[in-house]
Amino acid sequence: MRPRTLLVAVSPVIVGAALGFVRAGVIDLPAAALVLGAALLVQVATNLQNDLGFTLRGGDASGTRIGLPRASALGWLSVRQLRIAICLVATIAVALGLVLTAYRGWPVLVIGIASLTAALAYMGGPKPIAYTPFGELTVFVFFGLVAVLGTEWVLTGKIGMLGVLAGSAIGLLAAAALAVNNHRDIAHDRLTGRRTFAVLTGTTGSRRLYTALLLGPFLLVPLMAADARAVALLLPLLLVPKTARLHRDFVRSAPGVAFNQILFRTFRLEIWFALLLSAGMVIDKFFIST
Repeated sequence: MRPRTLLVAVSPVIVGAALGFVRAGVIDLPAAALVLGAALLVQVATNLQNDLGFTLRGGDASGTRIGLPRASALGWLSVRQLRIAICLVATIAVALGLVLTAYRGWPVLVIGIASLTAALAYMGGPKPIAYTPFGELTVFVFFGLVAVLGTEWVLTGKIGMLGVLAGSAIGLLAAAALAVNNHRDIAHDRLTGRRTFAVLTGTTGSRRLYTALLLGPFLLVPLMAADARAVALLLPLLLVPKTARLHRDFVRSAPGVAFNQILFRTFRLEIWFALLLSAGMVIDKFFIST
């Protein structure tokens, strides 16, 4: 299930809930909890499907993989057990989605179906997204824009430009985490037929992508502050030194397993960005606007 990756699902819900609070003045806690549960289940389904798809496609056959261990490839879980787990997780996610649909209408159903389909298609189906250059784009859309704006919609029935900007910032950081993963695995992915962005552009192009994905959210921070007319939304800029160190270590990192720590640090950067951005919204609502 890869618990440390679940920060990617938590971060956009935190930001979406903050947006809902700013708009409505309150947070519908039961609805927010359902959204968080659904988001976590979609991420878990993605992780389980990745494990299953990796094994079914012989991803470890070359013996060159240096990423985190895959349960089914190592024989810890059978393919049948993983399939049962995926079905259970997907069923619970659909159940939560139906409750949210009854609460807020058909747009929630569309969001849920699209998100779960993307989760299962990332490493499943005849043409997995993970075998294309569009992995980072998919993460940006679903773990950024869709997740943030979907949360805002469920809580308020509306979305706004601030949500679009915030969703873009969170999506860029989520995509940065995948970029690290794909950068680490360039050699292995090339051998197994995966045509990720990193494989197609090489290490130089992959480094440039990670740089852009890290820089982009901080370029959006002043735009968010201007849109909301709230100086408190500049709080994420406190993370600039931390981000600069992360980028430096990414560039200097030795090939191989050392990138796993860069990956986890990118996850943590995203959650801190989400928390500081959300805190800025709440501070402005409570202490400045009033």
